[in-house]
Amino acid sequence: MIRVTYKWKVKEEDVAEFKAAWAATTTAIRAGTPGARGSFMLQSHQDPTLFITIARWDKLEDWQAFWDAAHPPQMETMHALAERLSVESFEEIDDHTI
Repeated sequence: MIRVTYKWKVKEEDVAEFKAAWAATTTAIRAGTPGARGSFMLQSHQDPTLFITIARWDKLEDWQAFWDAAHPPQMETMHALAERLSVESFEEIDDHTI
């Protein structure tokens, strides 16, 4: 398993719409993209316009196949509402959350 982190900066007036767009986007990607396992979203306490979304994928190659589109079409609405500050993939070593 891998995790892919995305860091986003959203205009204050677009926060609610961005959250809704993320929910629709992650649901569509999980339902229609091989290897996609969904994601979760974090919002900063210090800066409520700063978000991190963390996606889970079966393997790096699955995510890379999805990501090879310059802007995957499923993510267009999110890109219209926010500036993506970074994206990085990580190997999932262990998960002790419940």
